[in-house]
Amino acid sequence: MRDSNREWILAERPEGEPDTDSFELREGERPEPRHGELLVRVRYLSVDPYMRGRMRDAESYAEPWSVGEPMQGAVVGEVVESESDAYDAGDVVTGNGAWADYSILDASEVAPVDPSVADLPAYLGVLGMPGRTAYFGLLDVGDPSPDETVVVSGAAGAVGSVVGQIAKLNGCRVVGFAGSDEKVAWLTDDLGFDAAINYKAVDDYRAALDDAAPDGVDVYFDNVGGPITDAVFTKLNLDARVAVCGQIAHYNDEGVPTGPRKLPQLIAPRAKVQGLLIGDYATRFGRASERLGSWVASGDLEHRETVVDGLENAPDAFLGLFSGDNIGKQVVGVSEP
Repeated sequence: MRDSNREWILAERPEGEPDTDSFELREGERPEPRHGELLVRVRYLSVDPYMRGRMRDAESYAEPWSVGEPMQGAVVGEVVESESDAYDAGDVVTGNGAWADYSILDASEVAPVDPSVADLPAYLGVLGMPGRTAYFGLLDVGDPSPDETVVVSGAAGAVGSVVGQIAKLNGCRVVGFAGSDEKVAWLTDDLGFDAAINYKAVDDYRAALDDAAPDGVDVYFDNVGGPITDAVFTKLNLDARVAVCGQIAHYNDEGVPTGPRKLPQLIAPRAKVQGLLIGDYATRFGRASERLGSWVASGDLEHRETVVDGLENAPDAFLGLFSGDNIGKQVVGVSEP
């Protein structure tokens, strides 16, 4: 174990789409844990679309980073020093930490990792925040019933791929939007989606939905926004539910897009639209993790992680989210320092 520590910081606030100039890799001393803390050697770190909002100097549900502050997110790693009775050196845990070789984690805010259930990267995806977001967003907000049609945008991503599979476990017809033929094949051939649409290969999303969801849409799980959502709104059935999880199509917009007003399309079907934040369900995380883990262990819930190797490549992994480089969860593998 070396004494130095590499750590990514926010170098500047980007205007529009970020680039590598927004990040700076600094090297300093390895941090020391205080009482109640753990020094964790990061094995994998998560990059997620919501982090774009934290790069802005604007009020949001996630506190913005200051320029010069370390980039933060979910990590999985090995405890190398413990100042807590709850964990020992050698334990593997997951929690919120820095984009770094080593990170200090509060022992009261981490969870143990069981490598016998799934490989470590899965704890940043299907068994982490994205999996729980899919679980509560679909089951609580979407509230699907058997034989209903569930449509998912960003369906080949970390959240959308889990949403579709849970919907299938609940007896629904599932349609996904994704950005390549490879992703479409993964959704239909491996994950059991009934249909999938490559939105980059079709000009008319409404016509594509007519073919893929001929009985209309009962639940729409929205990770993307933009023209896909505009098209889905025209297909909503009576008493449809819309769960708004993300709007990645707009995260790099400098202004707020207006365009055609879509709210009138909610009137006739009496559709309900609800945003969701995973933190609202914190008291129920244990039950969700238990069910997700059992589905993964039984093979009922498949998962896939796109691993970008090397801490030095973390910014590229993050930027790749906006061009759709990932299938499933995008994570960074941190090499032995």
